[in-house]
Amino acid sequence: MNKPKFETPNLTAANVVKIAELFPGVVNEGKVNFDLLRSMLGEDVFGDEAYEFTWVGKRAAITETGRPVRKTLRPYAEESKNWDTTENLYIEGDNLDVLKLLQESYLGKVKMIYIDPPYNTGNDFVYRDYFKQSREEYEDESGVYDENGDCFYRNTESNGRFHSDWCSMVYPRLVLARNILRNDGAIFVSIDDNEMAQMKKICDEVFGESNFVECIIWKKRATPPNDRSIGRQHEFILCYAKELMSISLGLLDRDEKSIARYSNPDNDIRGDWVASDLSANGKGGRIAQSCVFSIKNPLNDHEYWPPEGKCWLFNKEKVDAYLSEGRIGFREKTGTPYLKRYLSEVRQGITMPTILNDVGFSSNSAAEIDGIFEQKGVFEFAKPVKLLYTLQKIGLVNKDDLILDFFSGSATTAHAVMQLNAEDGGRRKFIMVQLPEPCAEGTEAAKAGYKNICEIGKERIRRAGEKIKREIAGQARNDGEREVVGQARNDGEREIAPTHDVEDQARHDAGALDIGFRVLKLDSTNMNDVYYAASDYTQDMVAMMESNIKPDRNDMDLLYGCLLDWALPLSMPHTHEKIDGFTVHSVGDGVLMACFEEHISETAIREIANRRPLRAVFRDSGFASSPEKINVFEIFKLLAPDTNVKVI
Repeated sequence: MNKPKFETPNLTAANVVKIAELFPGVVNEGKVNFDLLRSMLGEDVFGDEAYEFTWVGKRAAITETGRPVRKTLRPYAEESKNWDTTENLYIEGDNLDVLKLLQESYLGKVKMIYIDPPYNTGNDFVYRDYFKQSREEYEDESGVYDENGDCFYRNTESNGRFHSDWCSMVYPRLVLARNILRNDGAIFVSIDDNEMAQMKKICDEVFGESNFVECIIWKKRATPPNDRSIGRQHEFILCYAKELMSISLGLLDRDEKSIARYSNPDNDIRGDWVASDLSANGKGGRIAQSCVFSIKNPLNDHEYWPPEGKCWLFNKEKVDAYLSEGRIGFREKTGTPYLKRYLSEVRQGITMPTILNDVGFSSNSAAEIDGIFEQKGVFEFAKPVKLLYTLQKIGLVNKDDLILDFFSGSATTAHAVMQLNAEDGGRRKFIMVQLPEPCAEGTEAAKAGYKNICEIGKERIRRAGEKIKREIAGQARNDGEREVVGQARNDGEREIAPTHDVEDQARHDAGALDIGFRVLKLDSTNMNDVYYAASDYTQDMVAMMESNIKPDRNDMDLLYGCLLDWALPLSMPHTHEKIDGFTVHSVGDGVLMACFEEHISETAIREIANRRPLRAVFRDSGFASSPEKINVFEIFKLLAPDTNVKVI
């Protein structure tokens, strides 16, 4: 129903619309490029011209990349799985701040990054960095506040900076992501048509056009939608290398169909082979004369020339050698020569095509999620496990590689890592980062009790890991039964049950698989303001403070803050013990030792020093006086001179 607007028309906006109708290219996000318009009207416009990609807010986005943050990652062992043994991480918080915190600890250590960022469809939540208005001042209905008072908002198409805001969100995150990639690593970015053009240009700028690897097409629908004339069935996956000359990518496993092509009908001692064309196009479009000659069939003396416009793959000397070795045969019907391609000589894997049409559809991922949670609709629009599994077969070449996903959603990436490790015995590790986007009221997720996406992701990893372990045990048991039964049949004996060794092996294989994760959450710094700006405080003010550490922080908070400060991986194993009655933490078998208790004894300090850790840290308020603090450094100079000692 039409309603009165009760406002005068926006004549300027109407004129812009008219200009856009005549010259679509000169209007972008409601702004007219007047120099371009003058050029289109035939006027000469002089000035510096250069090919560049820019948007409103780009300079601010670049500046944001290097802006430091006073935040930390706090551990939550109670929400984790297998805290003491796992090497996987699940981090909750704004991924921009998280990436900044991970810069030193994971600089150049991540082999593969996969992200599935918001596609900017007009319904995606985008985190508004440095949102300046207060909760009371901000009355936009699209705004949603989290428990920390930070604001999410939907980047709707009515926003005058619709594309610019999205670009400003993506740009600094990709710059920081590049820093933590290994030199032989790669990033895979899922995107659709809404922002494909912008994402490609940003990646070209951040990673360099020369480091572009491929644009992969994922067929996400089995059939096109029937609500339009041309139905879109695909999405894109952009792949960039950190350094193209150093990149290390793997191959996909050969399937049974490709292997079945090989056989050995003539009992060739070199094993199974397949007939391959012996001719090829001439190099550079011209026939290589050294490879144009007749090949004589030794059985009937018939001579065969390469097809018109072609030449043989090899020169006459090599062809004669292959003939004598039996590597060249002749077809029964046509008599033409062929080359034997032996299975033993081909690569163990196959090249991944740029069009993926057999790695699952969106409908498959919905069914996967429904099956894992045993109810429908908990999470929508997840990627299928097989898609991420396929990409990881390419990107995670070594069995101990590390993958990062900082738009982790329902944690499909983690699921695929566990599946891949289960199949080849790998120890690949993952870092998942996800903004705690709230589950809207009335959704199936909210009805099921999930407050935000992070809760869904963590539960998905728990359930998927246990499911994979059960499958490992079941497969091992079935294999053992078949082996024992087959042996019994060969021996002519009765069929017998599988031995306890098979069951023990199944339990071992399942137990070796890392299906755990440590939960860490982004929070404000552990330290009070006086820690950063003591010069701003008078002596009386400092004296009134009991500690420069916030009162709600515990030993584990401080320990992980130290790991970040010292650029140590957050997955390192750590233990704690009592030394002279004081709790002492040890990380990585002597990489770091810490005690954050008050009034720590000299006996405990000497014992820590005697173990000669690489690093040691104590709490400033743990010492009653400055002389006691100085004494700590003297003890380490005497007993462990190479230990780096800090007091916080």
